[in-house]
Amino acid sequence: MRFVVVVAALVLALFVGLGLLPILYALAGFVAIAAAAVLATERGAGSSALAVDDAPARAREQLLDAVTAGMPDAAIVLGREARVLAFNAGARKIAPALTRGEPVSLALRVPEIVEAVREIAAGGASRSVEFYQRVPIDRWFKVHVEPVGTTRPAAMMLLVFHDLTPLHRAEQMRADFVANASHELRTPLASLSGFIDTLLGPAREDPQARERFLAIMKTQAARMARLIDDLLSLSRIELVEHMHPDTPIDLVPVVRQVVDGLQTLATDRNVEIAVTPPAAPTIVPGDRDELTRVFENLVENALKYGASGKRVDVGFSSASASDGSPEVLVAVRDYGPGIAAEHLPRLTERFYRVDVTQSRAEGGTGLGLALVKHILNRHRGKLAIESETGNGATFTVRLPLVHSPVAGRN
Repeated sequence: MRFVVVVAALVLALFVGLGLLPILYALAGFVAIAAAAVLATERGAGSSALAVDDAPARAREQLLDAVTAGMPDAAIVLGREARVLAFNAGARKIAPALTRGEPVSLALRVPEIVEAVREIAAGGASRSVEFYQRVPIDRWFKVHVEPVGTTRPAAMMLLVFHDLTPLHRAEQMRADFVANASHELRTPLASLSGFIDTLLGPAREDPQARERFLAIMKTQAARMARLIDDLLSLSRIELVEHMHPDTPIDLVPVVRQVVDGLQTLATDRNVEIAVTPPAAPTIVPGDRDELTRVFENLVENALKYGASGKRVDVGFSSASASDGSPEVLVAVRDYGPGIAAEHLPRLTERFYRVDVTQSRAEGGTGLGLALVKHILNRHRGKLAIESETGNGATFTVRLPLVHSPVAGRN
């Protein structure tokens, strides 16, 4: 029996390695061969030998445990009367009540799976079903139920669970993204269309109305341009997020350039921007334009939403990553109204806004912090957000250093 199992494993592994056989089918075939070998051995030994020595039963359990434990997906092996013979850790996470020797329906109360198992136990062919699990979190699975062996009804069944949750979540994110983008574009387009109709009709000969409407139309067109620019930037960053830039960039000139470029906005809002430079160069591997975009978004947000505090601080400090490598921290702090705790975990989601009306009034697209997060992911960095209502907000960027860490200057 061992010889047959070993040969079967080697042949199936060869087929998988050559791309001639999917791994799921190979595993199902191996289980079928192993089960057939075990059953043949048990028949040859006779019932009297089994009554005296349960070694073949233990060997079968060990073999099935080894097979299921090595499967990448959650798997359960069932015997006659749909009783559990073996399962792996992945299956235990889906159905914690699984117990060897008990009917699978006691632990896996999914009508679609119970019906598929019942049909195959009655001699039916293999089936695939999908089900949704709400507790402890929302998860989606596709289950392939395969009879094992050539006899019908089959003496054993193999249940393999494929987790569809990432696909469902990606599809939901795509749908939400399209819906939000469409909504954000539809609003200024409707405004533009309405003003155009007015200028072509009642306001055709009204110079004052024409000037006022044209100014509003320019603002709406600029809003659409910013939204499209952010959408294109986000798409481009996501496309190359796995490609980490390695050009040495000094962060100090980047931050100073951003602050200088936003001085006009700071003056208009009567806000002072204070930069505390480091004592040494802060060289990070990165893309200069992308890092500029990060600090533009953070400082501009601080000026717009924290203007009531009349001050924005930008400070540098040093830290160590979990592996001991040096990092630089750049903190952008405002002294405005702050952000309620329930909003903090969602601030980097696309189109998420704490106050939609204020964000639109400030010309925000709802994509700025999402863009920051993805750029920092590409740079192996992180964004931390701390805030309390009434006590301002601090957005801290962590980036790996090329060489020595910085030290704050007093």
